[in-house]
Amino acid sequence: MGERLQGSTMKDADIKRLFYVHIFCIVSIILTTFIPSFFLEDFSVLETHLTWLCICSMCVAIINVVLYLQVKPNPSSKRSSIFHKISRLLKSCVYFFISCLLFHAIIVLYGAPLIELMLETFLFAVILSTFTTLPCLCLLGPNIKAWLRVFTRNGATSIWDNSLQITTMSSVIGAWLGAFPIPLDWERPWQCKIRNQILEEVPSGGGIIRPVLYGFRRKNHE
Repeated sequence: MGERLQGSTMKDADIKRLFYVHIFCIVSIILTTFIPSFFLEDFSVLETHLTWLCICSMCVAIINVVLYLQVKPNPSSKRSSIFHKISRLLKSCVYFFISCLLFHAIIVLYGAPLIELMLETFLFAVILSTFTTLPCLCLLGPNIKAWLRVFTRNGATSIWDNSLQITTMSSVIGAWLGAFPIPLDWERPWQCKIRNQILEEVPSGGGIIRPVLYGFRRKNHE
């Protein structure tokens, strides 16, 4: 009975921590829409969208790394050597860069210009990797076997694994939904805004709703 109560308490704590992580990410996205205007002249989400995408990607990436490493469940008690830590960091950077290239290639295959608007396409791939690959690197590390375990059927064993699944799926679905206005004129600023908003709001909203639904479903089963 005591072990069950302790496990329930730990799950509730994980849900709260996960909820706060996504809240901070959403707040950071909102802040990047107007705070840079105090430091950059003529800053606008529509007119200077490339600058905003860079700032937004960096802010979300920093918050993901800091918060996920702070609230990471079951941290290893073994002390790793400096060489091992550096090697792990370099591998993570390489994996993230490869993820950006893969997403860039997929976006081009789905119809994005190969040469024109290359920077916009790559930044789109970077922000998509920030919502999908980066959380996996923070929680699972550059461990392909752990990634395969989490993203296979019935492979999630914790709320953190479920969070990675729902965040990744929501981000990819959000990017796919952004393809609906493709037949229109993509030079219009409002179309770029819609695509970016879908991309950012869907994974963040899914990350907030997921812990709540997870806790509600678990209490009903009990």
